[in-house]
Amino acid sequence: MAGQAQSRAELQQQEAPPWGELLSFQYFQRMCPPGAGYGYSGGSMQGMRESEFRRLGGMTYLDHAGTALFPESLLKEFTDDLSKNIYGNPHSQNISSKLTYDTIEHVRYRILQHFNTTAEDYTIIFTSGSTAALKLVAETFPWIPEGSGHPSSRFCYLADNHTSVVGMRGITAAINVLSVPVKPKEMLLSEKNRVPAEEQNCTTPHLFCYPAQSNFSGTKYPLSWIQEIKSGKLCPIKMPGKWFVLLDAASYVSTSPLDLTVHQPDFIPISFYKIFGFPTGLGALLVNNQIAPFLRKSYFGGGTAAGYLAGEEFYSPRPSVADRFEDGTISFLDIIALKHGFDALERLTGGMENIKHHTFALSHYTYTVLSTLKYSNGAPVVHIYSDSDFSSPDVQGPIINFNVLDENGDVIGYSQVDKLASLYNIHVRTGCFCNTGACQQHLRLSNEDVKRNLQAGHVCGDDIDIIDGRPTGSVRISFGYMSTFEDAQTFLKFIIATRLSESDFKFPSQMTITQSVESPIQNDHTANNNAKKFSLKTIISDTGHCNNSSAALKTPETSRTVVSESAIPEYRSGRKPITVTNIYLYPIKSCSAFEVSEWPVGNQGLLYDRSWMVVNQNGVCISQKQEPRLCLVHPLIDLEQNIMVIKAEGMDPISLPLEENTGREIQIGQSKVCAHRVQTYDCGERIAEWFSELLGRQCRLIRQSSDLKRNANQKHEKVLY
Repeated sequence: MAGQAQSRAELQQQEAPPWGELLSFQYFQRMCPPGAGYGYSGGSMQGMRESEFRRLGGMTYLDHAGTALFPESLLKEFTDDLSKNIYGNPHSQNISSKLTYDTIEHVRYRILQHFNTTAEDYTIIFTSGSTAALKLVAETFPWIPEGSGHPSSRFCYLADNHTSVVGMRGITAAINVLSVPVKPKEMLLSEKNRVPAEEQNCTTPHLFCYPAQSNFSGTKYPLSWIQEIKSGKLCPIKMPGKWFVLLDAASYVSTSPLDLTVHQPDFIPISFYKIFGFPTGLGALLVNNQIAPFLRKSYFGGGTAAGYLAGEEFYSPRPSVADRFEDGTISFLDIIALKHGFDALERLTGGMENIKHHTFALSHYTYTVLSTLKYSNGAPVVHIYSDSDFSSPDVQGPIINFNVLDENGDVIGYSQVDKLASLYNIHVRTGCFCNTGACQQHLRLSNEDVKRNLQAGHVCGDDIDIIDGRPTGSVRISFGYMSTFEDAQTFLKFIIATRLSESDFKFPSQMTITQSVESPIQNDHTANNNAKKFSLKTIISDTGHCNNSSAALKTPETSRTVVSESAIPEYRSGRKPITVTNIYLYPIKSCSAFEVSEWPVGNQGLLYDRSWMVVNQNGVCISQKQEPRLCLVHPLIDLEQNIMVIKAEGMDPISLPLEENTGREIQIGQSKVCAHRVQTYDCGERIAEWFSELLGRQCRLIRQSSDLKRNANQKHEKVLY
């Protein structure tokens, strides 16, 4: 077997076409397998991007599993709707409220229609999202706890599940219901768990939860499990009783059609921003009407009661399932926006089946090319975490999860990959993606490993990507309905350019990655004209001097020495002390540094270090992840003249005084940086206009206040590190 595998690998390497051909649109078209089809009949992908997603500019957005992006026409039609109609509270009886109620009911039917079902079979309960829908199921399912004198219920879930599903066990544990995780491979053997015929009449309710599509790897689990589990053909565990099925469809329905006439789970939680990008904070629980009467609810809020008494334990719920479970006034304007979301999606794509074929074409192609990337020694460039070979959209969604490797096969931390991708204006997702079970499965992390990593300081969502030489997470890219071939091409160019030397690959003239590119790799979309052109080799080779980034840009005027961590001696008893060889100052957070031979120390560290930061129009700090061109801003502190001079290519230098302007006309405010609150004040219109022109967006420069008396009561006051 090993010899056969080796020969196949050698054959693939021999037959692999040249890089230029691999990255061509012609090769992409030839590689489209059955079930894949690029684009939509209504118009070109480039036309859609230009008319609906102009705000992307030169950005390559590859986090559609995180959220879809809304088209501009959706927002326009929604705001036009709001400007022409008066929508009142749906709990009132006036004309505007009646309009709201009728529109909401129309949206409910539109959702049911989208999933090919009717109000006779399913009820739509609006929630704040998929997580709230899952919590609602956990709170209302008719559990039978341990010690009740009856056979007790079980809460079972696939280990490859979102945190919000696993978190349901917190509710079940509180009422003494046992939780049982089931590994995907164990489901293949679940027929062995069938209970004897004499125990099949037991009616104890059990709940099994699994995702239609893994948000980690994109694996699509069989929808046939639904009926097989409900009928008793498959049993997650050997336990007599009646099984109900919750299908977590949040990831699946963003790019795939779900037909509830064919497959009928008891509960389906969804989040609409995954489908449309807008509105956020709105989801739904689709409840099979056969289970709805058995759900138990303790709390009752506004709009859910047919009648109740304040002075006596008397309450009568409304007869409608939706009314009974939607506590308080629902987010009615956001619900109305869904109508325009469905309209836009249908108009732009022709429906979910087309989206399924389009996104699979892109993911299949990207997977195929990534799989062929090898170093000169034959070692793979990436390790892909997948349970399929991307041969069919019925078993694989448009998600690719991987880690980048070096020539020796060691993992390059996902945080470093993410930071370098940001310099290329490529947006990816990193970590464990709120799916610890799948992360453990694919990265081969034991329960003890996860606990040790936590003790070592690693928490979900941080940048600690390697512990004891092993990855704590991975990199995920995902495609959506508006993704293009150029998005896949740009990403692949990024991987090739940053991992393979020129001797490993050659591009034909029409595909050349030039030595001077914008943003820094140019795709077919227009890049910001203010972006400085700089060398690709410089980005890759010169590391360590751009704050909050794994890569930096050298400027023609300066040349700095990089001091590697391994070169710094460790200070221990009997050894030489650590010697400081270079001092780099970062006056403006996320901008370039300048080197000094000596520098005064203030009460918060190096004087003026990270005292300023650039913020957007909402007052939120802009980092290099959002704006890589901050690397091109070179601040210089002149202590003799008591000024800071700021330079950038193509811009006239600008200066501002080092003395704080704490006059009454300056308003002290608060900003948040790296989870810490800091007292700040604005540096004025002149400097704001300078940065706005440079970056091509509205932004301002603010400074941290050093007034310690003013900040004496702020326990969490920090410098802008």
